[in-house]
Amino acid sequence: MQRIDPDHHDGTSDATPGGEPDKRRPGELGFAVILLAASLFLLWEAYGIAGFDKLSSAGAIPMAASLAMVVSAALVALRTGKLPLDRAETLMADILPVRVILFVGLLVGYGLLLRPLGFLPTSALFLIVAIKLLAHRGWLWTVGISLISLLVIWLIFRIVFSVLMPAGIVPEAEVVQFFRALMSGGEK
Repeated sequence: MQRIDPDHHDGTSDATPGGEPDKRRPGELGFAVILLAASLFLLWEAYGIAGFDKLSSAGAIPMAASLAMVVSAALVALRTGKLPLDRAETLMADILPVRVILFVGLLVGYGLLLRPLGFLPTSALFLIVAIKLLAHRGWLWTVGISLISLLVIWLIFRIVFSVLMPAGIVPEAEVVQFFRALMSGGEK
């Protein structure tokens, strides 16, 4: 159980978007500017589909949607920029703690390793590290829960639903064929 830091939180949920309505949270303006930049990029990409010759062109709907995103993001960025910064919070402690950054890194690593290593070893590695960091339990418990969870996930998706997953370094097709041969009594 995590303790509540009385200097930053009173233990209740912050239901007001952006914290206090008359203050800007750390990182909030940066996020609004990133949204505006992404919206402008999408508007440019939508224009590249077919230009803007007529309302029935292929790019008209994507351009209209991305233009709405640009206008909305610009309004949010302007309103956010006018608010004074809330000095009671910090970006690293309250908004983007180290644990969140670590899990973003774990997810990026998972995505990068999935194709070369395959589903089973990459997922096992991810689950072991994630459960160890979150549960703070012993290695035997962590590895056991991770491997049992991975086995259940693999059985459901690979065997029951026949979802193909990247095999990588594990000869998964041969393992599946071995079990199918066992189930069918060795018939070919």
